[in-house]
Amino acid sequence: MDHFAALFAHVTPTARTFFAGNLCETTQFAEFGYLHLLKGGALTLTQSGTADIAVSEPTLLFFPRPRAHGFTIGSQRGADLVCATIDLGSDRGNPISQGLPDLVMLPLDSHPTLKPACELLVTEGFADSDGRQAALDRLFDYLLILVVRHVVASGLVRSGVLAGLADPRLAKALTAMHEEPAKPWSLGDLADAAGMSRTRFAAHFRDVVGTTPIDHLTNWRMTLARGLLAAGKPVKSVASQVGYDSAAAFSRVFARLIGHAPRDVGANRDRPG
Repeated sequence: MDHFAALFAHVTPTARTFFAGNLCETTQFAEFGYLHLLKGGALTLTQSGTADIAVSEPTLLFFPRPRAHGFTIGSQRGADLVCATIDLGSDRGNPISQGLPDLVMLPLDSHPTLKPACELLVTEGFADSDGRQAALDRLFDYLLILVVRHVVASGLVRSGVLAGLADPRLAKALTAMHEEPAKPWSLGDLADAAGMSRTRFAAHFRDVVGTTPIDHLTNWRMTLARGLLAAGKPVKSVASQVGYDSAAAFSRVFARLIGHAPRDVGANRDRPG
């Protein structure tokens, strides 16, 4: 069972390469999530309110959310880097980033499963081949999935949906909700999917994921609805696809959780930039 399939199918994490080469001066980053791959050389990672970190071996630095940070280069050698901005879809309601640490540092010698993708990135990043940008972006997309997979499997996510997916019992209920959002799930149905009693399931789900099972289902439905509405689907059709018998009932829930009416999603999409 692929526990990430539904999450990635509806709001796919993406990366966009913006730098590949030798960095020889202090640089600041703040606006996005980032993946930085240090190929060679050395740098010092600086963050406000946190001690500086010296990095002198091939290392992947993963910032899942926007967080101000900088690189200080202290030698003439500089630092060979390939860098990308990332989008986990959190602004569209995708829960992938929930519970992820602010920074994940993965020295490649200690994480050999990441090495093949990183070696391909370095090869593309420091070459000048046709299709380089597209190749780099797709490799970073793949690497991003590998990193999320690794973080979950390593137990680095303590709360949120990814923590729930790391729990064998909760993963069954979460995956069922993600794959069949229109099904009229009850707490009993979800507890049965997890193989737990209703009381134990409800308490364990809230402890790990941080919300109730039904609230998570509602939020997931709204995430899917936002994507469908942005694609131009009519409100009535979207309501049916995410489990509501009427457009009116769907619209009330959508407005309460998202802050505006469903019809405004299309209006915002068509409004000149």
